[in-house]
Amino acid sequence: MATKNDDFAPFPVKDQLPGVEFCVSSSPNWPEGIVQGFQHYIVMLGTTVIIPSILVPLMGGGDVEKAEVINTVLFVSGINTLLQSWFGSRLPVVIGASYAYIIPALYITFSYRFTYYLHPHLRFEETMRAIQGALIIASIIHMIIGFFGLWRILVRFLTPLSAAPLVILTGVGLIAIAFPQLARCIEVGLPALIILIILSQYLPHLFKCKRSICEQFAVLFTIAIVWAYAEILTAAGAYDKRSDNTQLSCRTDRSGLISASPWVRIPYPLQWGRPSFHASDVFAMIAASFVAIIETTGTFIAASRFGSATHIPPSVLSRGIGWQGIGVLLDGLFGTATGSTALVENAGLLGLTKVGSRRVVQIAAGFMIFFSIFGKFGAVLASIPLPIFAAVYCILFAYVASAGLGLLQFCNLNSFRTKFILGFSIFIGLSVAQYFTGYLFLSGRGPVHTRTSAFNVIMQVIFSSAATVGIMAAFLLDCTHSYGHASVRRDSGRHWWEKFRVYHTDTRTEEFYALPYNLNRFFPSF
Repeated sequence: MATKNDDFAPFPVKDQLPGVEFCVSSSPNWPEGIVQGFQHYIVMLGTTVIIPSILVPLMGGGDVEKAEVINTVLFVSGINTLLQSWFGSRLPVVIGASYAYIIPALYITFSYRFTYYLHPHLRFEETMRAIQGALIIASIIHMIIGFFGLWRILVRFLTPLSAAPLVILTGVGLIAIAFPQLARCIEVGLPALIILIILSQYLPHLFKCKRSICEQFAVLFTIAIVWAYAEILTAAGAYDKRSDNTQLSCRTDRSGLISASPWVRIPYPLQWGRPSFHASDVFAMIAASFVAIIETTGTFIAASRFGSATHIPPSVLSRGIGWQGIGVLLDGLFGTATGSTALVENAGLLGLTKVGSRRVVQIAAGFMIFFSIFGKFGAVLASIPLPIFAAVYCILFAYVASAGLGLLQFCNLNSFRTKFILGFSIFIGLSVAQYFTGYLFLSGRGPVHTRTSAFNVIMQVIFSSAATVGIMAAFLLDCTHSYGHASVRRDSGRHWWEKFRVYHTDTRTEEFYALPYNLNRFFPSF
């Protein structure tokens, strides 16, 4: 009797994610590419507005300074995204403002040496110069780690098992700016979340079309619908008698950006004056750069999956980190008040749209530069209520976390060693980061409070990052637990990534990661 095929056989392991409409090296037609690029621009606006909105008022700046900093962040982000896609990792990632640098920036802002400046604008400029100086020095360390191959040496020991918690926590670790921010205006944020789920997940299957417009541009449709709804609520006076915090979160006319933004202004280096340098500031900023490197690594791996590329070789990853360091240098020269990272939300958008094209992200960079120069037009879009962005982030961060879960296909999930490393690293990453962050908000200082304030800040920065804590635990355990045991190599999935450890081992690598204009001849990857 013939044996019947087993319909419940495990799904095959895939080096490249199937089902992607456009991979890293392919591109949609120009009209679709322009709209997709604009969608990436809209998605990165949330983080671009949130970070200066936190820092600038505390530095002594008003709406005018906040608008100028936001435009500067946009301008530098556009340049950095182009540099990263041309000469760095070559992945479709958007480089933008990083949350990792907020704590060092606040540490500098609240320094005693700035309390003597009574005029708010003068205090803002002096604080900005100190942040610029710290960023410039930190960028040098950043570039050394990337361009001298130090990061390449480390990530060669990375396996699917240790990379999975990194990518998962890169997405999940940002939960504080997702639903908690959505809940600040639940009547606007919750409808946005529901509409986005319906447009992106249900309507495409309902209409049974191969490439649904709703799926491709779900984020744009959602933001347009809910933004119009928020405008109606604002015009109808729904928030007139509500608290200031509610009005700030829900109203569409409270950002102050439109009136404060100039019609035309080109950001330029040293626009706030000559940077100042202080040793304690620099060490705190270097710690933030270390966190940004780790979180960017997680985003790179997620973007390579959603772009249907092969696993990113260590040499290319290190090259991308080096160019990220150049981005941090530009942040310091132009004065963005924060450093750069690969934005998690835009990596998630690659998964939502199934468009992992490098060209689309380069078009998005063009929008960033354009709207940073013509500030009035950019300010209109930047005034979208932040709970709408938070609703979108609930979906996009989840996509990045799912990319980390996808790496587990290379691992032996029946191994108790695998279960321990995976479960413990994810749990300890979330738990430690929550403890450090919660302690800071409740007491106004971190749990580490020695006499050296710079050391306290360094510890706070590192251990407030779930991805950083998680990868340190996973990497250490994966390299030491049952070391030398015959089954460890296969259980960790190391054999699946062996062919990508050296640039030229796999023939597909050249297609996705080769430098343009045949520059690999002069800058070879090893």
